[in-house]
Amino acid sequence: MLNRKKFLSLAMLAAIAASLPAEARRGEQDDAREDWQQGKVKSLREIEGSVVPRMRGMQYLGPEYDPTAQVYRLKFINKDRVIFVDVDGKTGSVLRQR
Repeated sequence: MLNRKKFLSLAMLAAIAASLPAEARRGEQDDAREDWQQGKVKSLREIEGSVVPRMRGMQYLGPEYDPTAQVYRLKFINKDRVIFVDVDGKTGSVLRQR
């Protein structure tokens, strides 16, 4: 019975999401792709290719993208610490690491 309730809840959420206008469903991936296609920023692969190898011994958790600032934030974990590396999407330069 619980599985059926979960299924119905998920189905209703999917129907609601599908009914939203496309612009309302946009995410940071879409923003990053659009900025890259317009030549405003480097691709995520380029950014990851220059930063990830420098973070030896750390597990890469994934990226975020801020379209307003055109900054990628790469997230890493080292034992019990999460480390954020902010990278300028235009130049590929590391802005800060914390």
